[in-house]
Amino acid sequence: MSSKRDYYEVMGLDRGASEQDIKKAYRQLALKYHPDRNPGDTVAEDRFKEAAEAYSVLSDSQRRGQYDRFGHAGVSSGAGAGFDPGTFADFSDILGDLFGFGDMFGGGGRRGRAANRGSDLRYDIELTFEEGAFGKQTRIRVQRHETCGECNGSGGAKGSGPTACPTCQGRGQVRYQQGFFSIARTCGQCNGSGQIIRDPCRACRGEGRVVGEKTLDVKIPPGVDTGSRLRISGEGDSGSQGGPRGDLYVIIHVGEHEFFERRDEDLLCHVSLSFAQSALGSEIVVPTLDGEERLKIPAGTQPDSVFRIRGAGVPRSGGRGRGDLYVNVSLSVPTRLTREQRELITKLAGTEDAENRPIQRKILEKVKEIFG
Repeated sequence: MSSKRDYYEVMGLDRGASEQDIKKAYRQLALKYHPDRNPGDTVAEDRFKEAAEAYSVLSDSQRRGQYDRFGHAGVSSGAGAGFDPGTFADFSDILGDLFGFGDMFGGGGRRGRAANRGSDLRYDIELTFEEGAFGKQTRIRVQRHETCGECNGSGGAKGSGPTACPTCQGRGQVRYQQGFFSIARTCGQCNGSGQIIRDPCRACRGEGRVVGEKTLDVKIPPGVDTGSRLRISGEGDSGSQGGPRGDLYVIIHVGEHEFFERRDEDLLCHVSLSFAQSALGSEIVVPTLDGEERLKIPAGTQPDSVFRIRGAGVPRSGGRGRGDLYVNVSLSVPTRLTREQRELITKLAGTEDAENRPIQRKILEKVKEIFG
């Protein structure tokens, strides 16, 4: 009779357990009994090995079927009996999250110095209302990391260069044996690059980059507004170890206008009319972004009326035409009248009947509602 415990008992599962149940159970056991978490505890190490062996069988549908029919005898003969390292190809998913294992059971070749992409940069620019509407060509100066000219980005002094890390022998990983596991971890001396610099460049202190300044010509397209963002590819920080540059993002801030309000690509303005202009109709001059525009006001125009001048708004992005200008009119009431003006208005008031006086009309309508 086999002295081994039943694999389902080891995993704490019943025989109908699903694949996910098996994987979950193993994760919990690995977390509990792993030798790294129980240094010097031989009982925990044995439990860990036992759980690993059980998982190697139950996670393989073919071997699990043999085990369910014949028990330990069904999986104890032939190559790989009892424990099959090949079954643990997915241990990076199971144990990697728990212990940070980067590589198990072989694999992992020589690694060079890691080339990292440079950081993206931000540049904020202030524009006038008109510049935001029509765009402009401008020049900006950006501080950023540049590749060191002294060492050409190598980080080493002239005549020297990076050498293989003595701790990991240039692999970037340190491998050690833990029971029947071969475990690889990132080298702490070279931080996984596989190389170290013994004689660093004095100009960049071994970083391979220095802070510099670049002048760039930037074209602001028409129609931008506050919050618009322009991406200039490859004009950010220089990457380390020869890595590519990051990008530069130009963030737009557009000032307000004393006359126009902007609503996306449309503009709104307010114009005051005299009583005569509103009542008799007239033609007024309205300022636009392109100059003056004549607008016809029909007779009897009421306060708060809105007129549209097509194509007098802000250019749409991508050159798809322009928005419109909306003119909101109000009635301007004079605070001082000449004697002649007062006489004329008095005569006008005498010609109005109750039906044409707004206040009287409202009173009459209310009386009709009350008395039917």
